Amino acid sequence: MPEIKKLVLDDPDTKSADIVAGNVDALKALLPDAFKEGGIDFDVLRQLLGGAVDEKDEKYGLNWHGKRKARQIALTPSTGTLLPCPDESVDWDTTQNLMIEGDNLEVLKLLQKSYAGKVKLIYIDPPYNTGKDFVYPDDFHDSIKNYLSLTGQIDEGGQKASSNTESSGRFHTDWLNMMYPRLRLGKTMLKRDGAIFVSCDEAEHPRLRVALDEIFGEENFVADFVWAAGRKNDSRLVSVSHEYIVCYARDKGYLTELKVEWRQRKKGLEDIYAEYERLRKTHGTDYAAMTAGLKAWYKNLSDSHPAKAHKHYNRIDKRGVFFPADISWPGGGGPKYEVLHPATKKPVTIPARGWITPDPKKMQDWIADDRVEFGKDEKAVPTLKKHLRDGEYQPPYSVFYQDGRAATKRLRTLMGEDVFDFPKDETVLQELIEMMTGDDDVIMDFFAGSGTTAHSVMAQNALDNSRRRYVLVQLPEPLDPENKGQAVAAAFCKDLGKPLNIAELTKERLRRAAASVKVGAPAFDGDLGFRVYKLAPSNIIAWEPEPTDLEGTLLANAEHLVPGRTEQDVLYELLLKLGLDLCVPIERKDIAGKAVHSIGGGALIVCLADGLTKDSFEAVANGIVNWWKELAPAVDTRVVFKDSGFADDVAKANMAAILNQNGILDVRSL
Repeated sequence: MPEIKKLVLDDPDTKSADIVAGNVDALKALLPDAFKEGGIDFDVLRQLLGGAVDEKDEKYGLNWHGKRKARQIALTPSTGTLLPCPDESVDWDTTQNLMIEGDNLEVLKLLQKSYAGKVKLIYIDPPYNTGKDFVYPDDFHDSIKNYLSLTGQIDEGGQKASSNTESSGRFHTDWLNMMYPRLRLGKTMLKRDGAIFVSCDEAEHPRLRVALDEIFGEENFVADFVWAAGRKNDSRLVSVSHEYIVCYARDKGYLTELKVEWRQRKKGLEDIYAEYERLRKTHGTDYAAMTAGLKAWYKNLSDSHPAKAHKHYNRIDKRGVFFPADISWPGGGGPKYEVLHPATKKPVTIPARGWITPDPKKMQDWIADDRVEFGKDEKAVPTLKKHLRDGEYQPPYSVFYQDGRAATKRLRTLMGEDVFDFPKDETVLQELIEMMTGDDDVIMDFFAGSGTTAHSVMAQNALDNSRRRYVLVQLPEPLDPENKGQAVAAAFCKDLGKPLNIAELTKERLRRAAASVKVGAPAFDGDLGFRVYKLAPSNIIAWEPEPTDLEGTLLANAEHLVPGRTEQDVLYELLLKLGLDLCVPIERKDIAGKAVHSIGGGALIVCLADGLTKDSFEAVANGIVNWWKELAPAVDTRVVFKDSGFADDVAKANMAAILNQNGILDVRSL
């Protein structure tokens, strides 16, 4: 007789992805000889790996107290869930963006099944190790309870750790224990052609680099971007006025194989084009006068103007602005064929290194197309015209200047108050996003803070009319009105009628940034909304029998769902635990008076209704079968019911029988 398998809290389908099990399965597929009776035979494994196993006691690497536990925490599945909050969201029904409140360690675990291997770019600005509070003690046994305590949602212990001062003896250790598991989980989120960018300062840069070498592989290091943000005059020895953005690729070799090129648009181009248009309207086709005017314009620019860096683009012809580039063969030893001057008809002087192209016909094509500039006579070596519009993009420089005060001023204008300390610059992040992502790519930030990453995604989407998506995670850390450093932010939340926590500030910044982007690009009709989800314990009640009152425990657990949770809460936990996108469409249909939901075009069908009796189950079963056939999903369908929704086991068994007979074999209950 077919049966409906019950989903309990310890079931793999009710937990986040088990990374350890996945690693074991991959190893078993590669080296089956190393497995005996379900376990790993390490002696055989060492033989199979030969010289690749390093058994020396001393080896290069970064070690600290708690590293083993930090690695284990990253591998431990989560039994939590994310509760949907449509009332706090913007454009819930249509948006593809996510703003998740919760401890990023747990949230990253919960997102594994749905988003692992799907993120193109991760940018994070984690807490800098400056001696202030930042450490959240990750509880190996009950991290969800720990999170609720830290955020003031329960009254038990587990408050934020004390200030991480250098005199504590664990200054670097505490920071590494916090970062290490989060970075490991972040790596699993990335696509093979993805990359992570991590902001940091001098305090932990050396240890961050070694930790990332271990997690991503030293061969996947791309660059340290050095961000000069403005001189500081408060130091006795050296004014440290820069920060780092450390970049690692998920698979740098794969990027090389694909011949991927990261490019940034040069700054100041719009001002150059504007001056060109002004000169064109004034001088028409008098290119000599236009060229003189452009050179004078460059001369009058301040050295800090971004267009000044392109002052070599100071000539104008019928195609626009250009500069006369070297036409000789790089390195010397190039071809030396005859080229005639167009006016004198005599051979011009050949560059000492030879011509840049070995093909005389190609050279003649360039000349015919007016891409070669000659001197007054044949004595001058010609040059090759390089037009600005053909060279707008360049590889990103690893060192750049961006005044750190500018972002603070813009955010103050947007929010009306200084509610965030040291916000990142959305224009800098926008350049990173433009450089390596495109339409439909997913960008993640699991230390969302002021929401700069999301602002940058929306601004870039409006600029190039794309549909990039963002996933933000932010701890709803309480704001203390009595704390001088948090008083303004706390008052801001209070004035909005919102809970006093940092995540509320993040959400408000997203709303205001979206409105600002729309004002700047009124024709843009892309996604400016976001869905809010909040970390919480699972909707499924854990089975914890009371030895002294087994009968009472059974009665208390007749209903397996947490009281007060909604049907929608359960639906989204099923999405999460079964690996479906949290923004996947959900359709509802009433079948025989019962609400039935189709998720992902029929990949999951859910009925959480009560009263499935012998008089109603058949109509519901047949209705589900008919709808499933209409949907014709491309993957196997799972159907889930509420266990207590069945009047008895007979109705439950018969429901399974009808569905199985019609081809729906995966039937579960909660």
